[in-house]
This record gives sequence, structure tokens and C-alpha cells, in this order.
Amino acid sequence: MAVEIVYETHATTTDNEDGIATGWLPGRLSGLGRRQAGELGERRRAGGFAAVFVSDLDRAVHTAQIAFPDGRPPIHQDTRLRECDYGDLNGSPTSLIAARRAQHIDEPFPGGQSYRQVLMATSSLLHDLATGWDDTRILVIAHSANRWALACLLTDASLEDLLQAPPAWQPGWHYTLPSNWPAPTR
Repeated sequence: MAVEIVYETHATTTDNEDGIATGWLPGRLSGLGRRQAGELGERRRAGGFAAVFVSDLDRAVHTAQIAFPDGRPPIHQDTRLRECDYGDLNGSPTSLIAARRAQHIDEPFPGGQSYRQVLMATSSLLHDLATGWDDTRILVIAHSANRWALACLLTDASLEDLLQAPPAWQPGWHYTLPSNWPAPTR
């Protein structure tokens, strides 16, 4: 048995449009983002999902709420799906964060976290999904760091490669989570 995961990024924010790396700041959907969230709902509403798991940051929560305004499937907020915390650099230009990503694979951003820490948080969520949601289809709405973590954990992609050359956006990524996903180690 396994869990099928469909991953979608949150809709476009005003920060995205302004070239700002929001990090752990809440972020606000732009007009385009609100339209995209509605389109995500149209695209995924009949997807047979048992649940939607979403980052607890406002931009991801609002994406899910617009996409599924009736709360079906049920929406579960989870802090383990947060974007990488850029610490002192939350709200900095995207170009600055992009230039420094490779330096923070294992070393946390000043006052923040590393991409490896995002990967470990995502792995912890995967363990819970594997043990509590086996043989179901789950929609995840989160951030780019979580997408990279899923690719590393479930497809053996290299974190280093993903951080240097992130794949282009697309309407959803599909992953299969084996039911024997190990509990995270500290």
C-alpha cells in the first residue's frame, strides 16, 4: 500500500510579483494569485483527495481556502510544510536568497534554518502520512523548499542540484509515498 501525493505550490503573492523572498513572513495573495487559487480548485476538486495538507503560512492557507471554500476535502494546516526560514533575510530580494541557497543546504540562514532542516520536517510529515493515511490520495499545498524536499525524499533528486537549478513551475507534481516510510531520526 502507498499514499499518492499531489503537490501544488501556493498561488502567486504580491511578494512574488515584487521579487521578494517571503520566507516565514505571512505573504498575501495578489489578484493573479486569487485567480490561480480558484483555478487550482477547479483543477483538483474532483481529484478524489482524502485531505489537503497545507503550510500554516497565510499565503498557502488562503490558496487552499479559495480552492476548497466548502472545506472539502478537509484542510489540515501543518507547520512542517513551511517555506525555508531565511531568518534575518525573510523579506529580502529573491535574487539575494537565490544567490545564497547553496551555502545554506546544511548551514542555517542567520537566525533561520537550513534546507536540510526543511527536508527533515518534510520527512516527519511523510512518516505521519504513511502511517495514518495509507492507501489514500492527498493534496499538499506548500512552498518551493517543500517541493524540493519531496523531490529529494521521494525521487532521489539531489538537493544540491535542485537548489542550483530549480525546475520550472507546473500545475502539480505527483509522488508515491511508500507505507513503510521511516520515522525521522534526530
